[in-house]
Amino acid sequence: MQYTSHYASPIGEILLAADEIGLTGLWFEGQKYFALHLDKNHEDKEIPLFTTVKQWLTIYFSGKEPDFSVPLHFTGTDFQNEVWEILCTIPYGQTVTYGEIAKQAAAKKGLPRISAQAVGGAVGRNTISILVPCHRVVGATGSLTGYAGGIDKKIALLQLEKADMKSLFAPKSKTAAHSEET
Repeated sequence: MQYTSHYASPIGEILLAADEIGLTGLWFEGQKYFALHLDKNHEDKEIPLFTTVKQWLTIYFSGKEPDFSVPLHFTGTDFQNEVWEILCTIPYGQTVTYGEIAKQAAAKKGLPRISAQAVGGAVGRNTISILVPCHRVVGATGSLTGYAGGIDKKIALLQLEKADMKSLFAPKSKTAAHSEET
């Protein structure tokens, strides 16, 4: 059974989802892939895990890195779950490229190469925003591309983390944004 709750963040309303194992979803209202993998038969209920998640978010949105973790339960494909695990290793306030994640994913699988576009697809379908920090992934040229919550939210999260934004930029078009994932 999945449960849901809501959190009012400074940059938009958030829907939380969890099951008995851990947090399964954190989406900004109206984002692309909103409520992806949310069970149709879920219950809006405050469970203890949501108290912990909301504490984590409150610390995070105060501009500090939370010093505790939240139990997560990935519900994607095996490949998506592997990419999301890599996302969890990106340090607070740092960025990496889709290509760098593709290299890590390939090395974990013992493969010579994995497509940065495939990684981009998995990153874009991350169901646990912020805690699984897909906002820290940028295009090869520094393009702030590929955030389901919107580029404005990606910029706000990176600024909150005091990430070095000097070489980063917002894409001018959807076509440019898509090509930046490589």
